[in-house]
Amino acid sequence: MTSTPSQVDTPSTAELLARATDLAPLIKANAAAGEQDRRVVEETIRALSDAGLFKLATPQRYGGYQTSMRTLVEVSAAVAEADGGTAWVLTLINGSAWLASLFPQRAQDEVFGADPDAMVSGVISPTAQTVKVPGGWRVTGKWFYNSGSWHATWAVLGIPVTDETGAVIDQGAALIPRHEMDLVDTWFVAGMRSSGSNCLIADDVFVPEHRVMRMPAAIAGDYPTEHTDEVLYRAALMPFLSLILAGPQLGLGRAALDYVISKAANKPISYTFYEAQQDSVGFQLQVAEAAQLIDTAHLHAFRAADAIDDFARRGEYPDFLPRARIRADVGYIAECVTRAIDVLLSAHGAGSFAEVNPLQRIWRDSATAARHAIVSPRISQEIYGRALLGVAEPVSPLV
Repeated sequence: MTSTPSQVDTPSTAELLARATDLAPLIKANAAAGEQDRRVVEETIRALSDAGLFKLATPQRYGGYQTSMRTLVEVSAAVAEADGGTAWVLTLINGSAWLASLFPQRAQDEVFGADPDAMVSGVISPTAQTVKVPGGWRVTGKWFYNSGSWHATWAVLGIPVTDETGAVIDQGAALIPRHEMDLVDTWFVAGMRSSGSNCLIADDVFVPEHRVMRMPAAIAGDYPTEHTDEVLYRAALMPFLSLILAGPQLGLGRAALDYVISKAANKPISYTFYEAQQDSVGFQLQVAEAAQLIDTAHLHAFRAADAIDDFARRGEYPDFLPRARIRADVGYIAECVTRAIDVLLSAHGAGSFAEVNPLQRIWRDSATAARHAIVSPRISQEIYGRALLGVAEPVSPLV
């Protein structure tokens, strides 16, 4: 049964960051258990939900906060300072909620109207087969890497759009209830272990037409939502879905820097006369280098976030060049944080890799997230370089 939607006021970014900071001790305390169980501890999920942090991208019409790109990046970074896997789940569920909010209201009603606390996971790769039937499609497929799959109640999944003859005529994204699919536990990885990025399987599931969004049109800014006055849902598709992945990297970089600095006054440098790392010029230079790399990552992230928000506020869809720059920004953010953490690991020493040392989890989480296909620095630079040079041949449709 669909409940009556209720609109709520959006808390300020400062208030949402304060909520995330208040939860940091709990998130840190449960981080190791989340890694061991390969899913974020339910106590942490409930606390984040109670704090409203899964509502950042849900429309206000359904009791969500409908915030902004900048707020999403800042809050996910704040959570990542406590734990990368938890931040990744928070980020991807909010990002998928935003994607679901681009669908027609009829579809949104089925997701958020029926359950204002609905959580959505998402994979846009069209790894499925579809059969056109009256009123929609029957979908069969497998989608790996559904982050937050243990907690999601819906999923938005890439599909080929076929006609009555079976020919593929377009690419789409389908909203499917989680209970209509199977979940296979396939997430056995080195980093972001608690993200529960498992495989969802659909076997001849009917998806009505109003729950299928055409992706090429969406990439060009043509969304099926009727609520075109809502600023957040005018944000450019691929810049939004790309940049949201940068938030956890920022927090992981800050956490690594803070940890190394916190130990520097009391940790000697073995096989030297330095009784405190902080007295070594070499160590000082390494800390400064890492801090500057992390600062650079923040500057790129906030510039990109503000650009996405500004275009949406003005009701303008960005041209290819600024979209390509934002995708390149995301790759550069990941590269800067990866280099910063490498420097900090070397500065802190071999103890960085002890199982009891939080640096080793930060390193594994950041390194894994930095290899997300959309993040890839070199491909993103190639896309941006071609855009700057006016080379017409595309590298990827996801810009």
